[in-house]
Amino acid sequence: MQKSNDPLHGVTLQQILEHLTNLYPWEELSYEININCFKSNPSIKSSLTFLRKTPWARKKVEELYIKSLKQK
Repeated sequence: MQKSNDPLHGVTLQQILEHLTNLYPWEELSYEININCFKSNPSIKSSLTFLRKTPWARKKVEELYIKSLKQK
């Protein structure tokens, strides 16, 4: 079986958000990615709802996740 080189392969959006919120407080995340779900009453659940409906925002979250993996 071949291993995927895609760092997003097999990773759920929830896992990505949990990873990022372990690295950054919500306030810092809202500076990195300027979206309201990170600013007002942020939670994993509300962010998941927004990001699933908003492809451009999800792309930014995925890019930040990949960047954070490379910094380790």
